[in-house]
Amino acid sequence: MITAYGAVIGLAIAIVLILKKVPPVYGMMIGALIGALVGGASLVEATTLMVNGTKNMSSAIIRILSAGILSGVLIGSGGAEIIAETLVKKIGETRSLLALSIATLVLTSVGVFIDVAVITVAPIAITIATKTNLSRMSILIAMIGGGKAGNVMSPNPNAIAASEAFDIPLTSVIVGGIIPAIAGLIVTYIVAKKLVSKGSKIELSESIENRNKKLPKFWAAMSAPITAIILLSLRPILGINIDPLIALPMGGIVGVIAMNDIKKINEYATLGLSKMSGVAIMLIGTGTLAGVIANSQLKDVIINSITQTELPSFLLAPVSGALMSLAVASTTAGTTVASSVFAPTLLELGVAPIAGAVMIHAGATVFDHMPHGSFFHSTGGSVNMKTQERLKLLVFESIVGFSIAVVASVLYGIILG
Repeated sequence: MITAYGAVIGLAIAIVLILKKVPPVYGMMIGALIGALVGGASLVEATTLMVNGTKNMSSAIIRILSAGILSGVLIGSGGAEIIAETLVKKIGETRSLLALSIATLVLTSVGVFIDVAVITVAPIAITIATKTNLSRMSILIAMIGGGKAGNVMSPNPNAIAASEAFDIPLTSVIVGGIIPAIAGLIVTYIVAKKLVSKGSKIELSESIENRNKKLPKFWAAMSAPITAIILLSLRPILGINIDPLIALPMGGIVGVIAMNDIKKINEYATLGLSKMSGVAIMLIGTGTLAGVIANSQLKDVIINSITQTELPSFLLAPVSGALMSLAVASTTAGTTVASSVFAPTLLELGVAPIAGAVMIHAGATVFDHMPHGSFFHSTGGSVNMKTQERLKLLVFESIVGFSIAVVASVLYGIILG
């Protein structure tokens, strides 16, 4: 058993290395190794814990790689762009902040990575901001909040990891996140409205409208995620089990056929693989860290802290999700570590599998935007925001994530618990 001190040292080293621009997979592997050694393990024992932790990630990794086809089709074909544009036009510029939030929510909920979703919507947001005098902070929090909301009801790597750890259908995690997502969207809109006049304004020179690219039809683009969701829904509805390994790529294939772009399927698959491979590689590092934490006293310290304060045991789920996302600055890694480490304990405490998965997933949105993660920098860059101003947005992002976690906890820990 690794000491809690060793596990904390491992987490701290991983965070410092990631802040120093060391690739996250190496940062977490080095942190896991040093944490295990400091925590009392021999070199052989530390290696065994790391390898076993990675083995537990293998089924999630293969499903995440297969999801790259759906993601690649939506991004490469322009499907994600036309979905965002159509939604913003339909909702209208008078409700522009809500439109930006909903557009990003929809993109993330159909399987596009949250950072890619924000980058996709950002040019539209900048153009709207120049016309309506919205601040840089307001449009970015609108997109990030919408993305966080969509993230908890999406067939994305986070949900796949949670469903694997709790051995439940992916659709259960998706459907379970709908009500918390709605709450997150409402809070996002309120916060974004408060920030309309805060911070810097978008300059007219920053607005670039590119209409040269031929985009597919809206419903053709939507056919890809709709197909995937229908296939995944067959298990809870009809008892027909179509694994995400099959359903997500099939959605991409149907979509590319509907968009009359089948000749580019290999190009889109390659693009999607490039997006997912980074996540898959990161999960290898995540697995090594999870292997050490799962066999450390840190897990017991967290559990005992909740028990001694007489808080409900179900709070272990959102708290662990939040703490792990704070440590690794990633929804995917945070959800994966928390699920793999705490799922057995939560089930022993009588927490229903769907409740545990949804609450951990929701909790992981509270601190996933920290500066030692790539999301902080990629989203700030999408609207040309300086680092100092980007830092000021952290507290508002946490408010949105916290609202999602609170609603998920109340719903699944109290009302349905």
